[in-house]
Amino acid sequence: MQSILAGFIERIHAATARKSPLRLRGGGSKDWYGQGLQGEVLDTRAYTGVVDYEPTELVITARCGTPLAEIEALLAQHGQMLAFEPPRFGQGGSTIGGVVAAGLSGPRRASAGAVRDFVLGAQLLDGRGEVLNFGGQVMKNVAGYDVSRLLAGSLGTLGLITQVSLKVLPLPPCETSIRFEMDEISALRYLNEWAGQPLPISASSWHRDRLTLRLSGAEAAVQAALRRLGGAPLDDGAAFWAALRDQTHDYFNGGALWRLSLPPAASAQVLRGEQLIEWGGAQRWLKVADGDAGGIRRSVAAAGGHATLYRRDAAPQDGLSVFHPLQPALARIHERLKLAFDPAGIFNPGRMY
Repeated sequence: MQSILAGFIERIHAATARKSPLRLRGGGSKDWYGQGLQGEVLDTRAYTGVVDYEPTELVITARCGTPLAEIEALLAQHGQMLAFEPPRFGQGGSTIGGVVAAGLSGPRRASAGAVRDFVLGAQLLDGRGEVLNFGGQVMKNVAGYDVSRLLAGSLGTLGLITQVSLKVLPLPPCETSIRFEMDEISALRYLNEWAGQPLPISASSWHRDRLTLRLSGAEAAVQAALRRLGGAPLDDGAAFWAALRDQTHDYFNGGALWRLSLPPAASAQVLRGEQLIEWGGAQRWLKVADGDAGGIRRSVAAAGGHATLYRRDAAPQDGLSVFHPLQPALARIHERLKLAFDPAGIFNPGRMY
C-alpha cells in the first residue's frame, strides 16, 4: 500500500508543478453531485482495506478506497453500523473516502448525527503532497483544530482523504415502522411535539399526506411508544427506509431536485412542486420540472434555511450555483482554507463554488 500512496504523492507533485487540476474519484457514484467536474482522474480505489477495527472500542479505521459495502458487512457481523446511514449509490460503487468527502447522511441523521459527528480522525494528502494527520482513533480526542470533521462534505476540494477513523454504534435491538394519514401542516406540528418527548423515533418521512416513523431501541421502549403513538404498522419498513436512504424511492425519479435545509419548526413551505420531508422537518426535498432558483432560495432563506440544487436534469449551462451562495465573510473563510490546503488549486476545482 505504501507504493500506492507514493504514487498518489507523485501525481500530486506533478499536477502542482504543471498547475493541472486533479479530479479525485473513488467509485464515481456521486459524480453528479456538485458543480461540474474538471481535471485528470486520480482513482483512489486501489488504496483499500480496513486498517484497524476493534468492535469493543466502537471505532473502525479504513483506507479511502475501501468499498462502503465491505465496511458495512464487517460491522454487521459484529452487530454494529454506521449510524449516519450514508446513501449507497450505484452497484456497490461507494467508497468510504467518498462517503466522508460527500458528507451525505440518511434517514437516521436527525436522531444519531451527521457524517461529521462520526469522524474521529483522518489522514490527508494536501496540495504539496504532504501527509497530514488529524484527530485520532478515540472518541475524546479534542487536541488542536478539528480539521478531520472539516473534511466531511468538502467534496475533495481540500485534499485527498487517504484514511479515516469513524465511530460506529450497535444495531438497535428492536426496530419497527408505523404510518399516519395527515397533511403537511399536521405532520410538522406532530413531529415537533414528538421531538421534545422521550420517544425512540429514529427516522421520519412525510410524502403525499402520509407520515411514516421508524422506532428504534430497546423492545420495551419501542412497544411503549407504539402504544402511545398508535398508527398503522408498516410491514415493509426496512425496505421503505432503505429506499429513502439510497434514494431509489420513486420520488427521486425525474425532475430537478432541490434539497432544502430548514429549522425543524419552520412552517410549511408554499413552493411549486412535490415535496418529501425528512429529519423531523429539517430536510425537505422539492422536486420540480423547472423552477425559479432565486425564488426558491429567497423563500427558504426567509425561513432560516438554505437550498441546494441537489440534482438537475442536464449539465449546468446557465452558471447557476448548485450550493446556496455564501455570505461574504464565510466565502473568505472558504477561500483561505482552500489556499492553505491546496495553494495551487489542483484538487477538484470549482466542485463546490
